[in-house]
Amino acid sequence: MARSRIQKCRDCGSYGLSTTCKKCGGVAQVAAPLKFSPQDPQAKRRREYENFTDPKWVENLPSPKEEEE
Repeated sequence: MARSRIQKCRDCGSYGLSTTCKKCGGVAQVAAPLKFSPQDPQAKRRREYENFTDPKWVENLPSPKEEEE
């Protein structure tokens, strides 16, 4: 499943393809959530493939970086 490449700046709201805003230098994040369907016919197969029940899977999830103060 391809993720959206369009990013939106948290500070000024401009759109781009980079995780850093070209206008203000702020942090950009994905502009829209991925499509989701509760009746996803491939969900069970995808979960088995990604091995999400393994405790190491949780450790590999990305976490938001804490902003330096």
